[in-house]
Amino acid sequence: MAITIASSSQTWYVFGMTRKTDARVRAISTAERLFRIQGYTATGLTQILEESGAPKGSFYFHFPRGKAQLAEETIDNYIAKRIAVLRNISSNTAGHALDFVHLIFSTFAAEMVASDFQYGCLMQNLANELPALDAELTRRVARGFVESTAIIAEHFRECGFAPARASSTAAALVAALEGARTIARLERTPAIFEALAEVSAQRLAAP
Repeated sequence: MAITIASSSQTWYVFGMTRKTDARVRAISTAERLFRIQGYTATGLTQILEESGAPKGSFYFHFPRGKAQLAEETIDNYIAKRIAVLRNISSNTAGHALDFVHLIFSTFAAEMVASDFQYGCLMQNLANELPALDAELTRRVARGFVESTAIIAEHFRECGFAPARASSTAAALVAALEGARTIARLERTPAIFEALAEVSAQRLAAP
């Protein structure tokens, strides 16, 4: 069973006005891709404008505070997609902790393969650059990890885990996923996801 994380841009049509929000969507999509590949600091606004094709005037209409506002909305968009994926996985493995863990690792591994091992986690990349982030970006990144962990913990509780065990297991799983992304990018193989899935399954099966 495969669940796709990546999403594509879309164009809205309102009262006969075509491509009304296309520039905004393309800017967010381009920023997400670049932040995931090369990080926040290394991504300049000029590169985002060039690769998204968004006119400068249109860009500042949608993001009057510039790169910082674009980053805020990009983080929010990324978190929303990540939450949707986790909820989908949870729904497809309701009541089954082992299946849940295996599907999470296989889903994230599949995304790494699909991106040719270029994409890191946007939240992890930005978290690694905390000195370059303002307080609002830092808060948003932290919220993303908190919400992701909460959904995973909720699934484990529904599988009968005690609250404390559900929380600690969820936190460990999120940390493992972020570490796996880094190793997979370096080694250009999803093997680390498979290894972590097996180790996690063994721990979950233990009394």
